[in-house]
Amino acid sequence: MTDDSRRHSPAAERNRAAILNELQRVLPPRGLLLEIASGTGQHAAHCSPGLPGWQWQPSDFNAETLPSIRTWCAGIDNVRAPLQLDVLASEWVGVPEQVDAVFCANMIHAAPWACCGGLMRGAARHLSPQGMLVTYGPYLEDGVETSPGNLGFDVDLRVRDAGWGLRRREDVEHEAAQAGLVLRERVAMPTNNLLLVWARD
Repeated sequence: MTDDSRRHSPAAERNRAAILNELQRVLPPRGLLLEIASGTGQHAAHCSPGLPGWQWQPSDFNAETLPSIRTWCAGIDNVRAPLQLDVLASEWVGVPEQVDAVFCANMIHAAPWACCGGLMRGAARHLSPQGMLVTYGPYLEDGVETSPGNLGFDVDLRVRDAGWGLRRREDVEHEAAQAGLVLRERVAMPTNNLLLVWARD
């Protein structure tokens, strides 16, 4: 951690421009976006200025990351103060009753599997009728060869925590369907990642 409390994620640095390009394409001109698992705060700091019509609400499970998010986003008018948020909670305390988009990058594979269902149920509770959930990260897919890099990453994740690991996109779709969400768009991203857009069925 640097002296100004900012944490740094090389992955967030690499993928932030590509993610912003897609958010600018799929999102309407204005709204309120809830970011789940904001981590260091780099995505919020980079993407929010590129979406000037949007209010960006960062959040993270780990309270120790909140100072980093605040520091990265200091002085950015359309970023709200970060919330501590557990996706498994039946009520997302502090989250507005309705949001226009939920964005979650690189959480589903680096958290217990139950968090995927929690994300889908929470998004369904809070999304406006025309709102969308956008997830980003590496996935396994039936009938699609997994890159050597992603296979190695999956092994590394499972060594770090037996409950982690790359998820089958089809399994994620099942969890989404249980919450009333369907996959609207699959976007291939750099370095073998996917950006998935979910909306109400």
